[in-house]
Amino acid sequence: MGIIASLLAGVATGVGALPILLKADFSRRTLDLMLGFAAGVMLAASSFSLLVPAFAEQTVQDAGWIGVFSIVGFGFLLGGLFVHITDKYLPHEHFQKGPEGPSSSLARVWLLVIAITIHNFPEGLAVGVSFGGGDITTGMSVAIAIGLQNMPEGLAVAAPLVREGYSRKYAVGLALLTGLVEPIGGILGVSVVSFAVGLLPYGLAFAAGAMVFVVGDEMV
Repeated sequence: MGIIASLLAGVATGVGALPILLKADFSRRTLDLMLGFAAGVMLAASSFSLLVPAFAEQTVQDAGWIGVFSIVGFGFLLGGLFVHITDKYLPHEHFQKGPEGPSSSLARVWLLVIAITIHNFPEGLAVGVSFGGGDITTGMSVAIAIGLQNMPEGLAVAAPLVREGYSRKYAVGLALLTGLVEPIGGILGVSVVSFAVGLLPYGLAFAAGAMVFVVGDEMV
């Protein structure tokens, strides 16, 4: 279920790019508004569908409040650090700030592809982890939130590509392709927490940290 949900959430990236087939250009203000909405959805999902269950799960394991905050906090920071390191050492392009990472002769389109790949892997991981714990309600909440977040992100990727001369169909196809990284993260997330239930609080917190870092680094 988690793998299918992460796949559908990834497909939402391509769905979000479909309006480019009807209108070739969207204003920067419109894209910023949509990314702001996506950021709010991501933060809500991270807080209520990942961090809260992580605290609840660790409390069930009777670690005591100090242990709960230590374990969940460690997982959260580790998730943010993981995305930060990936973000720093892979050449890519930010939505807001332009190119970052080592110098690269990669075409701008591939910098955008790498940027979305960096985002979508931890998002797929979040969906997989949330389903891997056995709570379908939590899993569906995370999957829906990430799917909603992916839709404006897909348009934010497709619109600049069309402005740079790529065809509309190519832009939509590329947006869809970048979303298909999510099931890979979903498989990893489901597998880890399914085989090691004790890692569930770490996994939930890790996914939350990764998602919050993406919001702060790319969308706000």
